[in-house]
Amino acid sequence: MTLKYRLEFFDYWHISSGLSAGAKLDSTVVKDSEGLPYVAGKIIKGLSREMAELLAKPEFVEKCFGSGGEKMGECYFSNAVISESTAKQIVENKLQDNLYDVIASTQIGANGIAVDNSLREIEVVVPLTLEGTVEDVPQHYRDNMLRSLKMIKRMGLNRNRGLGRCAFSVEEAK
Repeated sequence: MTLKYRLEFFDYWHISSGLSAGAKLDSTVVKDSEGLPYVAGKIIKGLSREMAELLAKPEFVEKCFGSGGEKMGECYFSNAVISESTAKQIVENKLQDNLYDVIASTQIGANGIAVDNSLREIEVVVPLTLEGTVEDVPQHYRDNMLRSLKMIKRMGLNRNRGLGRCAFSVEEAK
């Protein structure tokens, strides 16, 4: 069974590319070849697994996600991307730069003054809705997978500091 989902971000979010932009940015977001942001399937799989483990269903976790490098899980998580029609319009009109903003933060020392060399600037993505799929979900674990996805409320860098608030909704199941 394939689950098609929508991932809606409610505020800025940052899935790191692991790269900086020299003196301009300390951390950039991951982008595809067209300059569009996405969330890698492995991130969604990892967060879903974490939620599945909270459900205390070890047979579901092992079957769908695998077991500690010994056995691969059966489910495949695609990247979550901007819908094809929206992406086409963004690229044709060269609007990619409008999807991003920069936020800055600095560390404040015990004396209430900014710590030297602690200013960081990161690239963030504006609130968007992405689409993706989870394929090869065993029919009898469909509800567990739905519950695991819907339990994810934040993702990415600084998710415990206000970035990356999100919600999953399932569009269709085939």
